[in-house]
Amino acid sequence: MKARRALTTWLMALACMVGMPALAAPLQVPAQIPAQVQAAVPQARLAGSGQFTYFGIKVYTAELFVGPKGYAADAPFALDLRYARHLKGRKIAEASADQMEKIGAGTAAQRQGWLQKMLALFPDVAEGSHITGISVPGQGAKFYLDGVAIGAIDEPEFARAFFGIWLDPASTAPALRQALLRQAAPQ
Repeated sequence: MKARRALTTWLMALACMVGMPALAAPLQVPAQIPAQVQAAVPQARLAGSGQFTYFGIKVYTAELFVGPKGYAADAPFALDLRYARHLKGRKIAEASADQMEKIGAGTAAQRQGWLQKMLALFPDVAEGSHITGISVPGQGAKFYLDGVAIGAIDEPEFARAFFGIWLDPASTAPALRQALLRQAAPQ
C-alpha cells in the first residue's frame, strides 16, 4: 500500500509539470489578481486559465497573467499554479527538468544546474497551495508560495525554459497551453 501511494504521488508530481494525458478546461476569471502579480506585472490581467487533470484527477489550476504588451519576450508575466493535492517539491523540480528536456530547452549541463537550483527552491505543496512564477525580462524568474517570496533564479535562459513547459509551442500539454494563451495578445 505504501509503495502504491508513493508511486501515485510521484506520478501526480510528474503530471503536474508534464503534458501527460490531461484535460485543460478553461476557467472563470479570478475574483482578484494576486498582490505579487500586481506588483510585478503592471496593469496585470488574466490572459487564460485551465485545469490540469491526470486520468480524471485534478492536479492543479493554472492561470497566466500578462500586462498591456501581452505575452511577449520583453514583457513581464506571471503563471500561477494552484494545487489540488499534496506534492513533494523534489518531484516538482525533477518533473520540471524532464519537461525542459522534452521541449528542447537548454543543454544537459544547464538543465542539471537548473535542477539543483529548483531542488533548493521548490517547497512541498498541499491542497490549496499555490506557487506563482513571475518572468522578469532580461533577469530570470521569481517564485512565491501562497504570496510569500521563496526565491529567484536569475538566469533569463532558465526563465524561458521553465515557463516554456506550459507556453512553448513544443509543450507536452498543448490544450493547457492554448487555454493559458487564449487572451494573451497585446491590448
